[in-house]
Amino acid sequence: MRRMTARPANAHQARLLRLLRDGGPNSRAKLGDQVDLSRSKLAVEVDRLLETGLVVADGLAASRGGRRSHNIRLAPHLRFLGVDIGATSVDVAVTNAELEVLGHLNHPMDVREGPVAVFEQVLSMAAKLRDSGLAGGFDGAGIGVPGPVRFPEGVPVAPPIMPGWDGFPVREALSQELGCPVMVDNDVNLMALGEQQAGVARSVGDFLCVKIGTGIGCGIVVGGTVHRGATGSAGDIGHIQVEPGGRLCACGNKGCLEAHFSGAALARDAEDAARAGRSEELAARLAASGRLTAADVAAAAAAGDAASLVLIREGGNRVGQVIAGLVSFFNPALVVIGGGVTGLGYTLLAAVRAQVYRRSLPLATGNLPIVLGELGPAAGVTGAARLISDHLFSPV
Repeated sequence: MRRMTARPANAHQARLLRLLRDGGPNSRAKLGDQVDLSRSKLAVEVDRLLETGLVVADGLAASRGGRRSHNIRLAPHLRFLGVDIGATSVDVAVTNAELEVLGHLNHPMDVREGPVAVFEQVLSMAAKLRDSGLAGGFDGAGIGVPGPVRFPEGVPVAPPIMPGWDGFPVREALSQELGCPVMVDNDVNLMALGEQQAGVARSVGDFLCVKIGTGIGCGIVVGGTVHRGATGSAGDIGHIQVEPGGRLCACGNKGCLEAHFSGAALARDAEDAARAGRSEELAARLAASGRLTAADVAAAAAAGDAASLVLIREGGNRVGQVIAGLVSFFNPALVVIGGGVTGLGYTLLAAVRAQVYRRSLPLATGNLPIVLGELGPAAGVTGAARLISDHLFSPV
């Protein structure tokens, strides 16, 4: 069912909508404190938003002397769909206009099955959320994919781990199927937006968000806005060379960070260690399931397995080496580490920190937190909802 959502008519209305999204219900007086508008102009803009149905009155505000005004809030019927397509799974969530996750589903899915199969699964999950009573329909959807995206068109471009996706019109196809506006971005950019919206990066204007999963990428936030670069490929740090003449990477080059430390590389190294007799713990897990994952390495390390701890530290050192260069170049206020491999926890984090603090200048690292993300699997879907709300809460 197509839902016709109004859009703000000007920058003032867009600013008010975003303030209500990020801060929740508020009084006209307090909103006036945050925007550069006279009381009469503010009243005009709020009344126009009330007429569009984007906002509603929400009870009486606390008195500041004189007649009490009504609180204003975003319309409670608004619903956004957040979709985070990973290399091995799909997360789909529905949020309200204040980006609170109302329902969240996860399903294993290999992105290499191609866009048609993946989107059939996405649409099935979206229908399940809608039919559960959480949404009568969707006012907009944000989609994350694990590869480079030409952002204005919402089209993946030569993604190394996504055969069959090059040039697929994701934005156009899903907009037709869902009957609402759709925005598409790289999955790590959405993780950064999610952590900025509701996680560890709240109120931080300049930060890096590094996702370590099947691949490795970096979301770059500058002045509160995601930096995508001239063509949308900014932050593709998984293909920075860390080992000259090293392992062959999926991108066709040798020695990339992703080829030496990612979920897939770690699983491969763990299986090698198990077969070579360097770890009884990993060998037992391999015998039981026939394959190993990063989660197996995390569990083995937690049990004190020396070989697993070495693999995690070596990988953390390589990631830290790359992040140290980024810190020296960008001088962020925060570095967030997220993605599936963060199950490796503080062993990984300690190795990354050691490299960054040792290799980067004291001026850049003297007050630099390097932390794990707070939101886990909810980061991507929250960021996807933030992406589409940013679009819809912009002037027409």
